[in-house]
Amino acid sequence: MKLIPALFLLSASAMPAIASAQTLELDTPLSSHAVIQRDRPIPISGQAAPGSKVTVAIGAENYSANADPQGRWRITLPPRGAGGPYAVTLRSGTEVISLDDIMVGDVWLCSGQSNMEFTLRHVTNSDAEVASAGNTMLRLLNVPRQSSPRPQDRFTAPTPWQVSTPASAADFSAACFIMGRELQLHQQIPIGLVAASWGGSPIEEWISREALQTIPRYTGELALLDTYARDPQAASVQWTSMTRNALGERETAPADAKWQDVPGLRLWESWGVPSLANFDGIGYYRATITLTAAQAKQGAKLSLGAIDDADFTRVNGKSVGVERGWTTLRNYPVPRGSLKSGKNLIDITVVDSGGGGGLWGDGPRNLTLADGTSIPLEKWSFAAGAPINQIGTLPSAPWTGGAGRTTLFNGMIAPLHNYPVKGFAWYQGEANAGDAKGYAKLMPLMIADWRKRFGATPFIMVQLANWGPLVSTPTDDPWGQLRDVQRQVADADPQVGMASAVDIGQVADIHPTNKQDVGRRLALAARHLALGEAVEDRGPSPTGISRTAKGIEVRFGHGPLVAMAGAGAIGFELCNAAAQCRFVHGEVAGDTVTLPADPEAVEVRYLWQASPIVNLYNPAGLPASGFSLKIDQK
Repeated sequence: MKLIPALFLLSASAMPAIASAQTLELDTPLSSHAVIQRDRPIPISGQAAPGSKVTVAIGAENYSANADPQGRWRITLPPRGAGGPYAVTLRSGTEVISLDDIMVGDVWLCSGQSNMEFTLRHVTNSDAEVASAGNTMLRLLNVPRQSSPRPQDRFTAPTPWQVSTPASAADFSAACFIMGRELQLHQQIPIGLVAASWGGSPIEEWISREALQTIPRYTGELALLDTYARDPQAASVQWTSMTRNALGERETAPADAKWQDVPGLRLWESWGVPSLANFDGIGYYRATITLTAAQAKQGAKLSLGAIDDADFTRVNGKSVGVERGWTTLRNYPVPRGSLKSGKNLIDITVVDSGGGGGLWGDGPRNLTLADGTSIPLEKWSFAAGAPINQIGTLPSAPWTGGAGRTTLFNGMIAPLHNYPVKGFAWYQGEANAGDAKGYAKLMPLMIADWRKRFGATPFIMVQLANWGPLVSTPTDDPWGQLRDVQRQVADADPQVGMASAVDIGQVADIHPTNKQDVGRRLALAARHLALGEAVEDRGPSPTGISRTAKGIEVRFGHGPLVAMAGAGAIGFELCNAAAQCRFVHGEVAGDTVTLPADPEAVEVRYLWQASPIVNLYNPAGLPASGFSLKIDQK
């Protein structure tokens, strides 16, 4: 028998209260049908009676350790090559846990927001994709949505590994699944996929408290999160005060607001109004209802459905509710004395920090009086306020799942217990598109944080897809800015890959259904970074810009360049010192694009729009990366 000392995962202060009657338990990431990372030590941990001996048997081998005073135990098995299936048996006293069909191969952790969460049953050609999803060598672990102000030891719902079948794959992350399917077919070894995503979530939600607190701008929000853990009501009052101070006079619509009828209670980007097609910032809504004197004497409940992201709601000028969270249904009490006979004004200030914005969904929108009378809110008016780049990022309600700080790491990543993985696939950024400078610090921070915890280096991100209006004149678009940050992070780290989706999105849908190309491009990057294969995994990326006798030359790596539909490249801009930009044509030769000579130009931008038209590729069929660079920058 081989004896390996127990290594305790959590301090006593971080553990939940232990019941007096202990049972043998296994930590969430391991179950029947699991894939364990090959060529790495295999940690197995869980809960048992304090001081009891726990034995793990795999085949003819046995390993054991004693549980600590809090009942935590951990046993580390030696590395194994790809293979299986194995049976694993755990014993503690008379208690037994039996696991079967355990495979050893490569494990990938996939995470992000809604485009990573987007399921296989909703992709292009979904019927065929789902029907062909059966693969006994591909295993899926779908992490349930769970947020917490503090790191959690377990998931709140059963989270077993599943063999890939049409039933299990249909509701699994499409991009992650297709990446894994491509890798399994190529490698012919077991592949395990762990999907942990939450639609609309900012990157700050996925970073540990330990890492996020190294950035001073989050000190106040993390302190507020601590307050919430002790006293939720006090934290809510404090956040409301902070946010109102940040909004100032913008909390209510200005006197000269330009009101328009709301065409439908859906995200304002979908209304077909060009100025709102990619608008992040403040939007004002108002509606009126007429009450009798008897009705006005009653208290009431105001229901507004879902609002993206934060709202400040008033009835006849008096605040009745403040909330943040794009999926949270608003239900606010209206105190007796707030209503009046005749017309009553309901006005809402909505702050959208990124992605979609405004009142949306099918939730009820009505005023329900104390006597049960329900009065629908049917006709709404809207006025646009200041864009997000003028008001800055508002304080978050850091405890709000999917819109807070660290709560998704605590609830969805921490319970994985640093389960060994081969690498990471990340599709996120839409929720941070209004703060590219902040993202430039947060992305490397999260990469380092996850690498440290899971012991893996390869990290592959999806560069944001095209979404938003087509334009005929240059714009300094926040999506272009964030894509450029993603490019720079990938260029700066040889173990960071980038699967660009800039050419496969849908201008009118932030959730493009072509996840097949996303998954294939992720798999290419995985083969290059994690398997060391000499495959092209990136589209052309700029390496330098200089003035020459021919004009302004932009040099690219990951070439040679291929201009689709002609010899020239489109989407380039020359900008002068006053930040005035104009579109120009580019002549393509080898690894270089030559732009017209312009002595006033100081900067070159490329694919800088929300929905750029891409025609510059390399022979691998991968699109060039957008960028903004000064001329003569090496």
